[in-house]
Formats: sequence, C-alpha cells, structure tokens
Amino acid sequence: DDLVDEVEQQFSWTTAIFHRKRIVPPDPDAIATRRSVFDDPDLAPHYWPKKEYENLHRFDPTARWTYREEKALVRKLDWKIMIMATIGFSALNLDRSNINQANSDNFNLGNTVFLLAFLCAELPSQLVSKRVGPDRWIPTQICLWSFVSLSQFWLTGRTSFLVCRALLGYIPDLILYLSYFYTKTELPMRLALFWMSLNFCGIVASFLAYGTLHMDGVAGAAGWRWLFMIEGILTLLIGFFSFFNMPPSPTQTKTWFRPNGWFTEREEIVIVNRVLRDDPSKGDMHNREGLTLRRLWTAVCDYDLWPIYILGLMFGIPNTPPATYLTLLLTDIGFDTFNTNLLTIPYQALGIVTMFLITLVSEFVNERSIVSMIEDVWTLPFLVALYALPSNPNPWIFFAVVTGLLSYPYTHAIQVAWCSRNAGAVASRTVNASLYNMFVQASGIISAQIYVASEAPRYQRGNMILIIICIVNICILYPGTKAYYIWRNRQRAKIWDAMTTEERVHYLSTTKDVANRRLDFRFAH
Repeated sequence: DDLVDEVEQQFSWTTAIFHRKRIVPPDPDAIATRRSVFDDPDLAPHYWPKKEYENLHRFDPTARWTYREEKALVRKLDWKIMIMATIGFSALNLDRSNINQANSDNFNLGNTVFLLAFLCAELPSQLVSKRVGPDRWIPTQICLWSFVSLSQFWLTGRTSFLVCRALLGYIPDLILYLSYFYTKTELPMRLALFWMSLNFCGIVASFLAYGTLHMDGVAGAAGWRWLFMIEGILTLLIGFFSFFNMPPSPTQTKTWFRPNGWFTEREEIVIVNRVLRDDPSKGDMHNREGLTLRRLWTAVCDYDLWPIYILGLMFGIPNTPPATYLTLLLTDIGFDTFNTNLLTIPYQALGIVTMFLITLVSEFVNERSIVSMIEDVWTLPFLVALYALPSNPNPWIFFAVVTGLLSYPYTHAIQVAWCSRNAGAVASRTVNASLYNMFVQASGIISAQIYVASEAPRYQRGNMILIIICIVNICILYPGTKAYYIWRNRQRAKIWDAMTTEERVHYLSTTKDVANRRLDFRFAH
C-alpha cells in the first residue's frame, strides 16, 4: 500500500511542550497521495463527485503523485491563482481604507453606513457569486468599486459621501474560489495573505495620502479628491486585468487568449484529486450552480456554527475603535494631518509580521480556538495601559502604546478558514462564510459606537468597555467554543465508532443528513 496515512491530531499543550517530535522531511520522490474514503470500496460510492461537477473528467481515485510534484504544483498555484486573488483583495482594501486618510468630518457616520451596506450585501453577493461563478463576479465587483471610488472625486456634500460609502459595501467570494484549488490545511495561510495585504494597502494608502494631500489646489481640486481619483484608477486597472487571470476551475484555464491553459493534464489530475481526497464534499456542486432555498435555509439553521459566529461578532471589538480612529486620535493628541498618515505605517508593518507568525503557529500545531484567542491576549495589556495614561499624555508615549496595541496578531484569516472547514460542504460553505462575515461587520457597527466624541481624546469609558469585552473573550467565549466542539465530536464518535462497516454503508446510502450534520463529520477546534 503506497498511500500516506495522516491522522489529524488536535492540539494538546502537553504534547506540544513535552513530546516534540523531530520533523523529518519526506523523500521527494515518495508517494504523497493521502488515504481517503475513496480507497474504501464500500464507502467510496457514497462520496463520489456529482455528475455535474466541472472537474469530474479529471477525477481518478487510482491517481498517485509524489511530494516533489505536489510541492512544485502548489508553488505554481500560488503564482497563478493566489497572487491574482491577493491583488484583487488589495484593490478592495485600497478603496475602502481611503476614508481613514481623508479624515472626513462625517467619519463615524460614513463608517457605519459602509458597514451596514457591507452587512446587507454580504449574503446576496455570495449567492450571486455561487450562481455566476466567482471568476466572473469578483472582477466585476472590483471594476464597480473603482467607479465608485473615482466618483468620490466629485463629492458635493454629506449625501453623496454616504451614498459612495454604502456602494463600497461589497465583498468578493474569494474564500470559495480558493477552495477549488487548495486543501483545507493550505487555505488558512493563503487567507492570511489577504489580510496581510490589508496592512500593506494601508501602508501604500498612507504614502499616497501624504503625497496627494499635498496636491491641494492642483487643477482647483482639494488633495483628498485626488486621493480618491488615483486609487480609483489603480483599482480599475486591477479589475480589468483580473477578468483575464481568474479561471473558473483547475480544468478550465484554457480560453481564446490562453489556448494552452496554465496546467497540463497531469497537473489537473493532481489538483482535482488532492482537493477531493482532502474534502470529498467539494465535488457536490458545479462551480456555477446556484443554491436552492432549502439548502440556504439548512445552512442558516446550522447551530453548530453559531459559536464561531459569536466569536466573529466579539473577537475584533477590543482593537477596532483604536484602529478605526487612529488618525483622529493622533490628530487630537497633537500631531498634524500629514504626520499622522505616516505614523500609521509602523503598526501596519508590524501587523503583517504578527499575522504571518500566528497563522504559521496555527498551521503547525493544528489548533484554532486557543491560537485565535491570542489576538485578545495581546490586546488586553495595551488597553489597560491606554486606560491608565494620564489626562495629557506625552504624544510619543501615547503613540507607542497605540502602535503596540494595533500590532496585534490578526486571527480573522484563521477563523474564516475554521468556519469554512466546519461547514462541511460547498453549498453550506458559501452561506456560512457569508454569515460569519456578516457577524464580523456587525462587530464593526458595534465598535463604531464605543468611542463617542464627548470623551475625546482619551475615551476612558470606551476603553473600559473594550477591556471588559476582551476579558470575556479570553475567559469565556474561546474556551467555551473549544469545549463545545470537543463535546460534539465525542457525541458523534461514540455512535460512528460503534457501527460495523455494513451499518456505515447503510447509513451513508439512506441518510438525509448533509455536510456537517453527518455522523462521519468531525469539527475542527
């Protein structure tokens, strides 16, 4: 038997500290194909891809490949698929983050309107993406964002400003798109690159703001207008380019402008089979197949994912107000507008490093709940320090505390991948990832109400609220979520492990349970 047996072990602090195993790299020419349900002749028929699945012609349970092939292919996927997806996500962040540099008088209201629009558009946008395909919907949205961003050059007042902020409240279905190419263990690190690009775009936006705000008066227009114009043009170029560089699936890269495609037949076989062996549910639907109302309702009622939704609502609140209002905080404390834009760069650069490291840790120890909690563990002491500062603090001490706070290891990428993984099927994944992001946006709306203008510039009451929420997250929500999933897995294992092979076959052939409702599904935690 040449298959690789990899039994996924959940993280244990005891194992991590006292039983570290020396990592021995595998022979590059050894077989890397991992054992799956497709190797069990009794169970395989119940996991077979549907006839509508777009990659069915490349599915072959007997296919084998080496570690050398797999490593080279994943690297190729990163260059061909991941980079374009990251650039598209960066365009989104560039257009959305420019309000921070513009320092609008209607900052709080504009930010709230944006988040409300984001919240309302999330699920409909994901459903459209599933029906028409993310390869079409994502470039379309990027181009639409660019037009909205460009239109902000001609803002005439509060109403037009709020309309533009609302129209920027859309998000592409990049998580679903990347799941067509990567396994569940590879996805978190790739998603981390998205949110690392958010910090990178913040750095670029800060430099752009510093330069364009000095263009005040050029052609009779204010500097902030040129900021929106330049960022809109950049986004439009990215959107146009992405139409030609986002193939629908691994086996659909050939087109009139790319007659040879990106992957050979052998590479397509490896991509398709490694993804399906990792998660057979990815063969349940065509990549342009819409969701039925029944599947939609089933996903919405999936109570096993509610703990992750609650985490999405709560985990980011403690650091969101300081991050959102940083330029205003620094201005209130004594720095001028131009310097505040440059002073946002250090924490964004440090945030890229901490986010990368925390995702590596999660991937290495195969743990999510405890590792994700580290974001709030990092934030808590800095919030206490911020609360304890005197009424008129030294501006540079204040800057150091806020920079340390905002350099936290952002764990959103880990939690998005966690939610996607625990959904258990393509149809559920589309809806559940949307619901999770809706809770995250609701978190932003709540966060926008914690700092009130009457308490500026110290926001003592607001910081105390953030400290309390942070403690609740650390002591109750994350440990409680982990305990819940451990309990659910033990419940199912008790039933499934007691079944004979014949009983399992009968269950799989007769059950109406789908996705994570099936007895053979185990929740990650």
